[in-house]
Amino acid sequence: MSDLPDHTSAIIDAIVDHVGRSTLPFQRAHREEQHATAFWFNELVETTSEGEVIRQYLVTASEPARVELAEFTLRPELCAPAMSAEKLMMVDFAEGWTHLGDLGVAVMPSAGLHAHGARKGWHWTTDEITDGIAATEQDIADLGESPVPAYLLGHVNDGDVSREQAVVIGRITRSDDGGIRWIGDLPQGCVGAPVFIGVPLDDNSFKLVCVGVTLPAGDHHTVAAFDGIRAALKDFPPDSTSAPAGAGTVPLPGEQKRRWWQRRG
Repeated sequence: MSDLPDHTSAIIDAIVDHVGRSTLPFQRAHREEQHATAFWFNELVETTSEGEVIRQYLVTASEPARVELAEFTLRPELCAPAMSAEKLMMVDFAEGWTHLGDLGVAVMPSAGLHAHGARKGWHWTTDEITDGIAATEQDIADLGESPVPAYLLGHVNDGDVSREQAVVIGRITRSDDGGIRWIGDLPQGCVGAPVFIGVPLDDNSFKLVCVGVTLPAGDHHTVAAFDGIRAALKDFPPDSTSAPAGAGTVPLPGEQKRRWWQRRG
């Protein structure tokens, strides 16, 4: 990356350093199709005198989340202790997701994933897209029609079972209808991946912003903006979502009742 402009290199470094462990590649199990990327997101529910209450889930595009049997590819740095198996099979996969209206985005409560790890004797060591990085309504409003550099963090399907993570450089622009369009290549396997920009600040610095989620859309790929995702998440209570059935095993007692994984920061 030495031949890239300094600002571009700094943004890529910030993405890898701060959210490099936030993404998970998945696909339809036992079949070479529906390759996609999901990512961990921490929604700030409230701030109290005891700290912040965080609600956590996976986010991806709706279309690849509709398969019944899927598998995640686990990278060693996402688990402690490191797992011997590289695949995490998910039965009843489609039932584990809640689709956010017509945004083209689906979310999965992460309680079942945390319970599965605890049951198997390991825990997740992920990064997450935090409330502070996810774009606000103002961040999206500040985007103009002129294309700006953008960076997608996804897992490319190039025939290698490891589904290596890559930062894909492109541009985004606002369309006439107010939507956001990704300009550039979108490698197979990167649908559902988060898209970032570096918003310029004073003193030649920048703010890292996750604009939204990459969606499949014919010749031009669109990006579902985080301001719409935030609004959709607040429109339904946690108990209205379906918890995942687990990773091919019997859920822990009470797992189905604990819809969301929450913590206080």
